Amino acid sequence: MDRAVRLVTLADVGDRAGDRVSVSARHELELADGSRVLLLDDRGWGSSGSWDTCSMAELVDTSRVVVGPDEPFGGRSPEDMAADHWGTLANTARAHGVTVNAIELSRLPHDVVLSQRLRARVGALGNGVSSD
Repeated sequence: MDRAVRLVTLADVGDRAGDRVSVSARHELELADGSRVLLLDDRGWGSSGSWDTCSMAELVDTSRVVVGPDEPFGGRSPEDMAADHWGTLANTARAHGVTVNAIELSRLPHDVVLSQRLRARVGALGNGVSSD
């Protein structure tokens, strides 16, 4: 397989979306040939706030946070959490035939792509964001 070139988080309107914010996030590893390997598909978040309080910048920032590394707990350090996170993602990539280690993954650029549905949901509320 080709070499890893970037991480991509795809954010979309979540299943529980209504008037309240609900976003799902899918985390992928993009390879030099343009193909992608799924790393995480069980992430997302919700809020008691309504969509009109949401900005594109907040959606991008939160999308990056929810795909990890997680916050420390149980006496673990941020370094422990990061090492476990990147190690797990590297193992997932290797299971898909991609030769990459945790350090390489942690250094890749990380882009967030907001779906058209999500962009439209936020943009349709008059906060100055288009749904191009």
